[in-house]
Amino acid sequence: MPMSDSGTPVHIVGAGPGGLATAAALRERGISAVVLERSDTVGSSWRSHYDRLRLHTARVHSSLPGLPIPRAYGRWVRRADLVRYLEQYAAHHRIEVATGVEVHRLERADDEEVAPGPEGAQGARWVLHANGGRRLLAPAVVMATGYNHTPYLPDWPGRDGFTGELLHASSYRSPAPYAGRDVLVVGAGNTGAEIAADLAEGGAGRVRLAVRTPPHILRRSTLGWPSQRSAILCRRLPVRLVDRMAAQLTKLSVPDLAPYGLPRPDAGLYTRAREGAIPVLDAGLVEAVRQGKVEPVAAVASFEDGKVLLTDGETVTPEVVIAATGYRRGLEGLVGHLGVLDARGTPRVHGRRTHPAAPALFFTGFSNPLSGGLRELALEARRIAKAVARSAG
Repeated sequence: MPMSDSGTPVHIVGAGPGGLATAAALRERGISAVVLERSDTVGSSWRSHYDRLRLHTARVHSSLPGLPIPRAYGRWVRRADLVRYLEQYAAHHRIEVATGVEVHRLERADDEEVAPGPEGAQGARWVLHANGGRRLLAPAVVMATGYNHTPYLPDWPGRDGFTGELLHASSYRSPAPYAGRDVLVVGAGNTGAEIAADLAEGGAGRVRLAVRTPPHILRRSTLGWPSQRSAILCRRLPVRLVDRMAAQLTKLSVPDLAPYGLPRPDAGLYTRAREGAIPVLDAGLVEAVRQGKVEPVAAVASFEDGKVLLTDGETVTPEVVIAATGYRRGLEGLVGHLGVLDARGTPRVHGRRTHPAAPALFFTGFSNPLSGGLRELALEARRIAKAVARSAG
């Protein structure tokens, strides 16, 4: 019996870009789906990002299946415009989104001893346990809760005794509350780099950027050519070749910041990207460092009262510490017992593939590709829909 006729829709957990794209791709194949979202709206994580944020990927490479991002949103889409696009996308595809539903555990239907019930229950492979005592049956489940799900704050020695203000970057919105204040941003990924530049431009009294491993820095575009497009073209080239090409490009397009305390990395760009270290696409950091508005310093070692001890032995006394220290996937409670996660809590397989221990359980959005997250979500959505259709056939 096709899933579209069974009465039991595919359940998708998470109404961000990945969940919405997969729902649209399933609908395109005549497969019914419902998206479960714990907040009260779609795109909730994007709504909470800092105000200045723009996509680092070009608009033409960031649209989801079946609806282009409007040209009026510009080449580099603002956060608020992306949220507006996700709302338009859900309405355009008539996606069924059940808000206020938080799934906290997924179980195999046979483990739950699901008794024969209404039409469609017989084909259920999964039981989703949600708030309010809900038990939802599904023939297939797509986990789309996102790569950046649970803010991670390192347990630095002495952290709890810090007398200044300490917050995760997920709580940062704008530089206004930090005008005239001494701020230490910890973490030199894209988020930390952009927040540091935002603070410097927005009137912070002093901005330091704590760097553990210097990042590769690229221009978002060079002579009108987006870095993302180069990443797409280079995906299947040998790693060493791409490393050499990227090294030459950065030498030509990005000033050497070593005299300012931010040297170029020793390992190649693609080598590091394959290890999960995505390059920083410059949104003002380079100029802020050159002008002395952002001061690179060593990584944080520990806290001591109002002081922060760095790994090179230096001590700094910021009023505010903003930890751009990343996120965890937050999947352990949901699916950790199924044996589908690796030691880092990341799905062992994602996209159209499923783990042998969990047939008809798909994961989307759990990679951080050079070629652009939204582009890969769009591709994964159609692949997952094809795999779901095949499993139902």
